[in-house]
Amino acid sequence: MTSSDELPPAVPPSPSVNIYPLIPLRGIVIFPRMILPLLIGRTASILALRKAEERQGLIFLTSQKNPQIEEVKKENLFTVGTLAKITHVGLRPDGKVQALVEGISRHRILNFLREEPYMEVETEAIQIPQEKDVQAEVLLRSVRHVFDAYAKRAPFMPSEILFTSVDMDDPDSMADLIASQTNLKLEERQEILETIPPSQRLEKLLKLVTREVEILRLEQKIQSEVRQQITEPQRVAYLREQLKAIQKELGEKDVYQAEIEELRSRIKKGKYPKSLREKALKEVSRLEGMSPISPESAVVKTYLDWLLELPWETRSKTTIDLRKVARILDEDHYGLEEVKERIVEHLAVKRLSRNKSTEGAILCFVGPPGVGKTSLGQSIARALGRKYVRAALGGIRDEAEIRGHRRTYVGALPGKIIQAIRRAGTKNPVFLLDEVDKIGADFRGDPSAALLEVLDPDQNHSFMDHYLEIPFDLSEVLFITTANVDYTIPPPLLDRMEVLHLSSYTEDEKVQIALRHLIPKVLRKHSLKDLQLEITEPALRTLIRKYTREAGVRNLEKALAKICRKVARKVLEEAIQKMQITPENLSDFLGAPVFIQESYAEQRGQVGVVIGLAWTEVGGTLTPVETIVMPGKGNLTLTGRLGEVMRESAQAALSYVRAHANEWGIESDFLDKSDLHVHVPEGSIPKDGPSAGIAILCSILSALTKRSPKRNVAMTGEITLSGKVLPVGGVKEKVLAAFREGLQEVFLPKNNQKDLEKVPQEVLNQMTFHWVSDVRELLEEVFPTALPEKHGEIISAASR
Repeated sequence: MTSSDELPPAVPPSPSVNIYPLIPLRGIVIFPRMILPLLIGRTASILALRKAEERQGLIFLTSQKNPQIEEVKKENLFTVGTLAKITHVGLRPDGKVQALVEGISRHRILNFLREEPYMEVETEAIQIPQEKDVQAEVLLRSVRHVFDAYAKRAPFMPSEILFTSVDMDDPDSMADLIASQTNLKLEERQEILETIPPSQRLEKLLKLVTREVEILRLEQKIQSEVRQQITEPQRVAYLREQLKAIQKELGEKDVYQAEIEELRSRIKKGKYPKSLREKALKEVSRLEGMSPISPESAVVKTYLDWLLELPWETRSKTTIDLRKVARILDEDHYGLEEVKERIVEHLAVKRLSRNKSTEGAILCFVGPPGVGKTSLGQSIARALGRKYVRAALGGIRDEAEIRGHRRTYVGALPGKIIQAIRRAGTKNPVFLLDEVDKIGADFRGDPSAALLEVLDPDQNHSFMDHYLEIPFDLSEVLFITTANVDYTIPPPLLDRMEVLHLSSYTEDEKVQIALRHLIPKVLRKHSLKDLQLEITEPALRTLIRKYTREAGVRNLEKALAKICRKVARKVLEEAIQKMQITPENLSDFLGAPVFIQESYAEQRGQVGVVIGLAWTEVGGTLTPVETIVMPGKGNLTLTGRLGEVMRESAQAALSYVRAHANEWGIESDFLDKSDLHVHVPEGSIPKDGPSAGIAILCSILSALTKRSPKRNVAMTGEITLSGKVLPVGGVKEKVLAAFREGLQEVFLPKNNQKDLEKVPQEVLNQMTFHWVSDVRELLEEVFPTALPEKHGEIISAASR
């Protein structure tokens, strides 16, 4: 489009300059000699209209470059517009003003005189050159011919416009008339308005109107084809009805009717509840009265298929043999003795009970990834001889994912529960609901609330799916759920579950799992015979320590698979018959070690550095706490993406140190001339939780007193301002993390002694545990020269 700044000068230039109120137009362009009603609602535009009425009804109209912008700025206005005459003004009931205007001539804005409360501009008239040559006559006839074709195809074109264009010989008037009556874009209309010579306007219009004629022709062609397609099904339906009549006379059965009879017979002969049989027969009667090609018949057929294919009375023949269950659990899983024992006890209660509702009692396996939660469900199904189905709940936010969609919606289907039951083919499968802790909720409902009915033994005997509209008995289903953490599970849902916690594996457990399960599995998967690949136990321990530190064994299996892939290539390329993996050649297959066993060795015993213990969703981890003292004015800086709880722990630790500064030879006014910076490394990882209090306290005290803490120790526990050490959670995971790092001593709150029962005996035999209930007991052991008073209780391997 031609920019208004590139317009040719007015020919000849007008000696007169005029001042007019301005009304910006949105989405429309008005041409000279064009009469148009305007609906005016903006306050500034109404004021401009009133001012124009005071000045002989003359108003300047120009279009906005971006019609979507509500606020009018001069930068958003085209500088070429039309001077118009207001012929009529009326007030609408909604408060808006309707004005009838008639375009007079093109004008160009020279200057904006005001923008508030209405716009007023200084303009000059653009003179139109007179053209009467042969070229202008040829263009005029060509445009008139094309516009005639356009007017005949356009359904909205008034007939008087066509008659007016036939009698018009002036190129200027003809171009403006056609531009105003053709369906052009805003930019194209403005380009025509800004084109001054009539012949150039006609030349542009010839291209634009020709394009619109072609578009109208294609639209009419498409509409004609659509009408034919719509009438075709009607014709087919008519012929089908005729065929029905002919078949009836000949005694032949209609195929569609045969399908309906087959459905009816299937419903009557099948083993279905009475409520389903009545509902299904009613739907068949509806289907019989429908046309076979109607969309509604397909919906009813799909609904009947779901009803009839569900296992309403089909069960797996199952017996609960506790010895078989224990044997299969031991075959499939190494360790997890407490969890396996509780599973057997849970199934023993089911065998003794004759109450069907107890079949719906829920087991919930909670633990970090890779510890065997899902595979436990598979083992239970195999031990009971039941079908196994799984539904992943992580990330679902729509309640209809559980309860299904109502049939009024297009593409409606049952929810995940009914779909899985159909896949199982029995009404008593082992049903694993995976990642129940990751269910979301939004405006579409709360899926966790919908699960309450599914998992409640007193309600799920009549579970109502929105799609089925018939109760389905879920009381015989053995539901099992899994989660990484239990605190994100809604309390009402958690109340319906029996939680079994699966903690991290020790190194020895991982070695046994690899030897018994993972290595045979990856060898089968990669088609490697046992003779072709041997992974020694020392190599396994090196792999676990230096390549796959984790709570479970998922990354361990991936590392073993990587070794198998490289061995498979060597077998084919180098004709190797046997390969032995040892600690010495392990890096040839896995590269440089990812972890260094003594990753915290250089920090042990440093002034201001204390090793804390933390719990994460993937197991325990070591968290070093560093403190330095700098000259300053008493500021405490905390870094490392600490959460609110850890920040409060740091504040409490500093307050305790200040209150007891004299006992440790620290000046009581040390904060008046010093700043403290407490940092927890790995700042990209968020950290929070009530277990770092004593580690922060020891780190601050070490930095202030220049005393080195005891080497090879880690600690966890929260403190109070009075110096009490509070118990914490995740003791087993934290102890295993310290054991993996080679730490020999751990300081724990005294009230956590009971949690050592869950720690493997091999770990207890190699570590020493200090139980503290007061900060003084802790500091005496961590800084042997700090306090001369009470001793913390020590549990060592010898005392056990």
